[in-house]
Amino acid sequence: MASREEALAYPQQDIELAICKSCGFIQNIHFDPSYHEYSERYEETQGYSAHFRSFLNEFVDELIERHQLHNRTVVEIGCGKGEFLSLLCRQGNNRGIGIDASYVPGRIAEHADLDLTFIQGFFEEHTDVIAVAEVIICRHTLEHIARPAEFMHKLREAIPEGSRPLIIFDLPDTTRVLEERAFWDVYYEHCAYFTPTSLAALFRQEGLAPQTLYRRYGEQMLVVEAYPDETGDKQTFSLERPVAELVTLSDEFSQSVERTVDGWSQRVQRANQAGQRVVLWGSGSKAVSFISALGNGCRIDAVVDINPHRQGSYMAGSGYEISAPASLAALQPDLVIVMNPVYEQEIAAELKQLGVKTELVSL
Repeated sequence: MASREEALAYPQQDIELAICKSCGFIQNIHFDPSYHEYSERYEETQGYSAHFRSFLNEFVDELIERHQLHNRTVVEIGCGKGEFLSLLCRQGNNRGIGIDASYVPGRIAEHADLDLTFIQGFFEEHTDVIAVAEVIICRHTLEHIARPAEFMHKLREAIPEGSRPLIIFDLPDTTRVLEERAFWDVYYEHCAYFTPTSLAALFRQEGLAPQTLYRRYGEQMLVVEAYPDETGDKQTFSLERPVAELVTLSDEFSQSVERTVDGWSQRVQRANQAGQRVVLWGSGSKAVSFISALGNGCRIDAVVDINPHRQGSYMAGSGYEISAPASLAALQPDLVIVMNPVYEQEIAAELKQLGVKTELVSL
């Protein structure tokens, strides 16, 4: 948010998760899209992290090698600011079409030499682009779709008869969230929560045949690679667990997640009472959810983020200002809580460069 006042006034709504006992799909049954703004103000990119850029490069290289993705037309649904699509086009000499309401023209000007077209809008308004797709990619998007079956049905209908594009979806795996009681990964923007079981079921239901199903990025992300189903292929995968197990896991999450919240709340309160300075590293949705769950009894002294487009803005709900990591050299925090453990080593190295000696813990 541009001001603290705007951030504090941002509307807040309840989340109630419900699980389908037939397929294991989990959703926020109170989700109302009118409360969720998704425009070019939405700042989702993680591309300012060297660790994340390395991950993207490795992922792109693996996909290119495994599927021989050279000189193909790639359509990415929910392309964000275009980093992934640009890499795939550069490293595979591919043509790219990206669709995203949050796309900001000019953010990837250094890739102006590539055959790239970006559409600032929603996929449902531009399904015609699928007709030319040889590869369809959708990363970190399906979890934002209130009616994912309708979304997938529109995608399947948009694929011309006889066409066989490679389809790759990449999204958070809710299994880890349930097992780790990761309450910080439950937030309003995510209205749809998938496990390998429910994701594979959705693809099969909509006439798409998963070819492989695997986890990446510290076991946090779930990737499915599929083709249009022409044979009635019902291949299953080891990651798929019985729905009854997922229902039990969901019940256990509901019964014990408050203990996890209380544990973190007490940790921060002890630091506050000891006069220690507490910092959150990362200002995205995890941080918003973490702060909201802890409540007003916990004081956070600073929130930092390496994304320069976030710095100087304010976090929705709490109104905390987002600062650059360099500010920690003066603050000298006693406790830094990392919002995503995959970045802990990178953050530790940056803190060392800044001359900050602190306790570093990750969610």
